[in-house]
Amino acid sequence: MEEHILSASKREVLGKHVKNLRNEGMVPGVIYGRGVSTIPITLNIREVQKLLSTISSSQLINLAVDGKNHTTLVRDKQFHPVSGMLLHIDFLEVSMSEKLKTDVGISIHGEAPAVKNMNGILVTGLEAIQVECLPQDLPERVVVDISTLEEIGDGIFVRDIILPPEVDVLSDLDELVIVVTAPAAEEEEIEEEVEITEEEPEVIEKGKREEEEGESDTSEREEE
Repeated sequence: MEEHILSASKREVLGKHVKNLRNEGMVPGVIYGRGVSTIPITLNIREVQKLLSTISSSQLINLAVDGKNHTTLVRDKQFHPVSGMLLHIDFLEVSMSEKLKTDVGISIHGEAPAVKNMNGILVTGLEAIQVECLPQDLPERVVVDISTLEEIGDGIFVRDIILPPEVDVLSDLDELVIVVTAPAAEEEEIEEEVEITEEEPEVIEKGKREEEEGESDTSEREEE
């Protein structure tokens, strides 16, 4: 596994005063993790951006903070909505002896015969899957080969992804990763036919809406 290193310093400046750090070419951040105290830090923004442009979110970063090393993963990045400038970065400190749960990005490789020969359209369902493993076993990315998609309607599901035995997949195995759909013209013809022939009783539509409205999913994240 390639080692990625960043230098950082402990940060005393907090709150609105961090604006001055950004004017000096620095970016504020924090290191946090289970069983460790949160450490406010500053990093050279050019060094951070250079490294982040070459690695994936599942690759480990060795943060050297005032002589002490911290093995981390990037957990969150905040950018200015207009300029796109990196404003803040969160690092999760991990233990090399404890399994962790994280998302690994999906990389599409190859050419789908259904696209080349039938003018099919690739529709992506997932951009990442959740896995659990030791930090050193984290794959850089999940490679999905689409050369097996020969017909319109062919798809690849999470269950079709092959990973090393030490990596457990936590995402729903029946989730669709990518599928080949019919060309737009054919889809429009199908939709027109459905509009002409499809009629459903109002009571069925009402029950469907009530069922959909009963489903919800919430999540919270603590910010430093």
